Amino acid sequence: MPDFVAEETQRTELQTLDPQVTTIQPGGGICMQIELAWGALRRAYLKTFRRGYVRKMAELRQGTENVCPHEVLDPRDVKFYQNQGGYYWRPEDDPFTWRDRLPFARAGLAELIILSVVCFGATAVLAYYYWPAAIVPAVFGLFFVSFFRNPNRTVPAGAGVVVSPADGKVTTIEEIEHDEFIGGPAVLIGIFLSIFNVHVNRVPVPARVIGIVYRKGKFLNAMRAESARENEQLAVRIEENRAPYRRMTVRQITGAIARRIVCWVKPGDELAAGELFGMIKLGSRTELVLPREEGLEIVVKLGQTVKAGATIFARYPAASAEESAS
Repeated sequence: MPDFVAEETQRTELQTLDPQVTTIQPGGGICMQIELAWGALRRAYLKTFRRGYVRKMAELRQGTENVCPHEVLDPRDVKFYQNQGGYYWRPEDDPFTWRDRLPFARAGLAELIILSVVCFGATAVLAYYYWPAAIVPAVFGLFFVSFFRNPNRTVPAGAGVVVSPADGKVTTIEEIEHDEFIGGPAVLIGIFLSIFNVHVNRVPVPARVIGIVYRKGKFLNAMRAESARENEQLAVRIEENRAPYRRMTVRQITGAIARRIVCWVKPGDELAAGELFGMIKLGSRTELVLPREEGLEIVVKLGQTVKAGATIFARYPAASAEESAS
């Protein structure tokens, strides 16, 4: 039996979180720094003027350790550190869960607000003096609003189904003789995300996160083949949460414009098929590496446009999947 089709008792051991991954956005960024600075001001305000709220949130807080470099008063303070463990709040106790229901990626709300204020503010000023000049910043503002959108997706059901981890165009379908994590032959499928695509990433199968591996690198155009080898990237290693427990890797890769990878999951997290786990900000590439075994059907074609969580990428034999689960 190949390594990647494990016996039911042979679950993969969790890996230690890559020490380079100290936040959900390991590459940092100006907008992230602005949001962290705003958080310091917000905490000062809350401790001064809303002490009752601070006490209430402290009573509802779960966990025993503060892994953040700052004081934690409410769920907003752990946004960039949620992949580190430590303090958290149950969904029913979190007054900010409504932000997850917005049609925009929560991890990009700071960029959306900052860039919208700049663009639409410039639009208003220019429109007052000479309206044709206001068209350019207005178009950029609408672009940023569109870029950070996060539409709902209906995830296809069925045993053995693998869904797309990203929106974009399929640019690579390549067989690999041996993948170290999978432990055998594999298939790599690459997706190019243009600046007009939705940029959130979704889990291709119901899975448990095994490891997170981050690598600094260049920022080549994501359309170039060498970008997959040389650009900054983050690999999310997962294992199906039902037999035969296939191992897969979803790789987030930066591009010439996209320079901020976001991934908020950590080893041990259990995720549903199509569930959000991260995003890449402003144009990029996403790759899925999955086991190559008898009966595997690669459904997508080169040049095909796919949607994260909605397009069926590949399909393993349903019979074997059902037998393994029984």
